[in-house]
Amino acid sequence: MEIDRRDFLQIAASLGLIGATGSTNLFAGEAGKERIKQLTFSDVVNFKAKGKATILHICDLHAHLKPLYWREPSTLISAKNLVGTPGFICGESFQKYYGIQPGSLDAYFDTHNDFSELAKKFGKMGGIAHMKPIIDHVKKERGAENVLLLDSGDTWQGTAVALKTRGEAIVDAQNYLGVDVMVGHWEFTYGKERVHELIGKLKGDFISQNVIDNDPFSDEFEELIFPPYSIKEIGGAKIGIIGQSFPFTSTANPKKFTEGWSFALRHESLQEYVNMLRKEKNVDAIVVLSHDGFSVDQELAKKVTGVDFILSGHTHDPSPEPIIVNDTVILISGSHGKYISRLDLEIKDKKVADYSFKLIPVASNLIPADKAGVDLVEKWYKPYNKELNEVLGTTKGLLYKRDTFYSTFDSLIGMAIQDEMKCDINFNPGYRWGTTVLPGGDILKDNVYEMTAITYPEVYTFDLKGEVIFKLMEDIADNVFNANPLLQQGGDMSRITGASYSIKISAPSGKRISDFMIGGKPIDMKKTYRVSSWGGNLQNVGENLDEKAIRPVYEVVSDYIRKQKVIDIPMESNVIVVDMDCGCPVKGATCS
Repeated sequence: MEIDRRDFLQIAASLGLIGATGSTNLFAGEAGKERIKQLTFSDVVNFKAKGKATILHICDLHAHLKPLYWREPSTLISAKNLVGTPGFICGESFQKYYGIQPGSLDAYFDTHNDFSELAKKFGKMGGIAHMKPIIDHVKKERGAENVLLLDSGDTWQGTAVALKTRGEAIVDAQNYLGVDVMVGHWEFTYGKERVHELIGKLKGDFISQNVIDNDPFSDEFEELIFPPYSIKEIGGAKIGIIGQSFPFTSTANPKKFTEGWSFALRHESLQEYVNMLRKEKNVDAIVVLSHDGFSVDQELAKKVTGVDFILSGHTHDPSPEPIIVNDTVILISGSHGKYISRLDLEIKDKKVADYSFKLIPVASNLIPADKAGVDLVEKWYKPYNKELNEVLGTTKGLLYKRDTFYSTFDSLIGMAIQDEMKCDINFNPGYRWGTTVLPGGDILKDNVYEMTAITYPEVYTFDLKGEVIFKLMEDIADNVFNANPLLQQGGDMSRITGASYSIKISAPSGKRISDFMIGGKPIDMKKTYRVSSWGGNLQNVGENLDEKAIRPVYEVVSDYIRKQKVIDIPMESNVIVVDMDCGCPVKGATCS
């Protein structure tokens, strides 16, 4: 897609490249004016091409067909050996690590710094109608037959239109974008039958080498559920793509959705496929399309040899530069459609001789929308617009999701549940997807769905002993802060409402949490507390479940906002980290 001069001047003005008089600090003088006249969309997505083959990559779209605001975390903490390394960097630490200028478009896309102000300057991110022009441009430049679009999963779930169409609207969007190969995680929460139905509608391939049948009564016992790999030829090169779906699906999500399927990392069988593709299929390059998570994939590269590239997903990290581990190049492309990665390959003598990589920001205010994409979104949203466009209330402060311990949108959800269920303590899952609402903004019913639209949205209320609650929090902390990335299943700490605590990240397993307070009083290990939760399995270990009070979380939250009208959630966390002094520490767990 080429952009005419008028369109480009609008883009350039939005980017701040052109002043009020039409001058520009990038292209001065008469030569600069002539340069501006000749600028095309290819200048906007500036990229130094390499070789003849191109791979485009997206991950963790979470069903966001429309542009959105997405704030990166202001607290991103892990074990001391991981803090400050790619996958655990945020804020100013992120800017310094990657050399990003404050106040720039990159700073807006990659950090929480000055988010509300930069959001007003640069506008929303993502949206399939704005992703498509980038994809079309690259295909026009390179030749469509020389370009692949790979999707690392968490694509079919996360918005109202995904939930209400049981994923079909999102598969339609993938076909529109031209997804060639994908893997999965939240996709599986539609259930096995629906997953197969949606794969049948997908024009691309769904692959996974690490999902097998473990039903002893099945005819396919111990056989693969999906094809393990796909071989594609682009730019004269033969690319072997091996699928790696989320290895902890059956523990991170209710087992009922995937009963009879076994998920694991399975690096041994991955090595076997790598060897086979090299020796028997004579591929020129091997790509692992992964939903393991950025830090897990860095560990995987230490265990498996012969992989050229790992295209990662699951942990939502933007990484402007690839990570190289044992000659394997690992890249990840953010989340929610705000980035498309471009990877150009130069193949010589049956191997990768060189490559170029770039995260291309999908700045939706700066990229003219593709009409076919606008029409597709309108088609799928039209039956639900009356419900989803309802203004439930407004927010005084920023409503955001992503953070290690606390977020204002999660706090809102917790307050709503506690108000209706009259519980002592409420547990909200530490999911990393959602949306952001700017200060003074309207809160739409659609926004609430963007935080809660899962296939098991029920809020349960039941009894739990204090000792069970305390052990649960220690177990969650061990998952989130384990020094071994292979023992982290992804996600942030579960959010709690009605309680507070302190945590020492570096303490041994089971001894991290202290000063646990419920209702302003120290937790009583022998006392029985009334607990509400959603998005997990906690109700299965509780007693005295109130079956009459079970409701979808999005209805509970919507009713609360309607009642309150104006929402004012504090930015202060109810969690104190005792061994780190800031939310975005550098390597060594110190503050810059």
